[in-house]
Amino acid sequence: QVQPAESGGGSVQAGGSLRLTCTASKNANCQYDMSWYRQVPGKEREFVASIGIDGRTKYANFAEGRFTISEDNANNAMYLQMNSLNPEDTATYYCKKVRWGLGDSCRRHNYWGQGIQVTVSA
Repeated sequence: QVQPAESGGGSVQAGGSLRLTCTASKNANCQYDMSWYRQVPGKEREFVASIGIDGRTKYANFAEGRFTISEDNANNAMYLQMNSLNPEDTATYYCKKVRWGLGDSCRRHNYWGQGIQVTVSA
């Protein structure tokens, strides 16, 4: 599907782990940057982690050392392994796919998933 689709959310106790999955179709002629964001009600959506076409990763300060972003290009999948979760990680997590490259079919465009809820209880 063109729009990313998230899965793997749910409820976990503090200290636990979850792995989110984002699946998204890609045009083989284009380049894609993939990332995770999260949002809680009443607050702006915030960056969590990203992975570029060269595999380079970036993390928000709160994610560094606890979260790991990875990609499986053969299956058009991206993952976010979240460890040592705490209640402050409770949010709706969104997958973002940024298409770019040469030609009209690769015109830069942002795609967002519907989001998936992660709830961490104390």
